Amino acid sequence: MSTAVELTRFKVRPDREEEMLAARPGMLADFRADREGFLGARLVRLPGDEWLDVVEWRSAADFAASRAKGANLPGIAAFFDTIAELVSAEEGVVADAGL
Repeated sequence: MSTAVELTRFKVRPDREEEMLAARPGMLADFRADREGFLGARLVRLPGDEWLDVVEWRSAADFAASRAKGANLPGIAAFFDTIAELVSAEEGVVADAGL
């Protein structure tokens, strides 16, 4: 089974960045508690009020099941609520895990 990677680029208004960062631990806790196959996530700040969320899943099926749940828990909903615009969403498979 290949590790699936979710790449979500989004915008957050500058006046909501602190709120988004404060909501992040709650979102991650809810993912750990409720999302089968969630392996971890990294949040990357990009230029121009954009962010990239890199989330790893045990499989594409686990990622699809998570996506179907949406913002079903308060921590996830609080984080998603700070997003002003979804720029792009892609899915891939880890080809090389070396750093």
